[in-house]
Amino acid sequence: MRFTTLVDTDTLFRQLDDSCWIVFDTRFVLSDADAGERAYAAGHIPGARYANLDKDLSAPQATNSGRHPLPNPGTLAEKLGEWGVDKNKQVVIYDDACGAMAARLWWLMRWLGHEAVAVLDGGLHKWQDEGKPLTTMTPNISPSHFFPEISDDMCVTADQVEAMLNNMSGQLIDARAAKRFRGEQEPLDKVAGHVPGAVNLPYAENINIDGKFKPADILRDRYLNVLKDVKPTDVVHMCGSGVTACHNLLAMEHAGLSGSKLYAGSWSEWITDNRRPVATGE
Repeated sequence: MRFTTLVDTDTLFRQLDDSCWIVFDTRFVLSDADAGERAYAAGHIPGARYANLDKDLSAPQATNSGRHPLPNPGTLAEKLGEWGVDKNKQVVIYDDACGAMAARLWWLMRWLGHEAVAVLDGGLHKWQDEGKPLTTMTPNISPSHFFPEISDDMCVTADQVEAMLNNMSGQLIDARAAKRFRGEQEPLDKVAGHVPGAVNLPYAENINIDGKFKPADILRDRYLNVLKDVKPTDVVHMCGSGVTACHNLLAMEHAGLSGSKLYAGSWSEWITDNRRPVATGE
């Protein structure tokens, strides 16, 4: 059985000794780029590799890009092979932020054609609450060959977003917190507000109070309430830099609403061109 959206902690625990299962730790703090790596060194799920958002899962920022541009697919594919990933491996990804960082690698691997990839539901907090093991040992890795099959239609550019909104041919969903969407506060980017025509569905509302994703039927209702007659394949997700938008993509996929796309540059790229419109408020 392949897991393609979420996997529970008990299932992962039973597979820890299975060489066909590969685990990634993606803990990251935007205000302290080395915090995740320190946390990994202090204790992680046995066998987990560490993938850094800035160094591994993003390309260097450019003047006209967002804060976390997509990595070069060839470079990421090479790293995945060095980490032991190939088409026969089930990949599980976790963080300590309810999947906010893990969903980025989940999306990237699907972009490169690897479908057997899932986020650990409840993440590291649930794992620890259940008394499951941690280790400080780095894993012994047998490198493999990862051959990417890139799906370019999974992401869109700023120009494509503008065309979609001008033609009213789809729906743009912004995953940021409501206060950032409305332009009331902006802790990370130089301009506050949102893309006109976007609707706000904060990624944090995909999660229950216990840190796990809400049931698929609840998530389905959440998104369909906004989409109405818009097909999932005509939905584009964005956030501040293309990271937490992947959480909404994951939620839709888990809810059976497949095929939506990512605007990877997101708000931090949108505002690099002052000709692009900006809205505030609801």
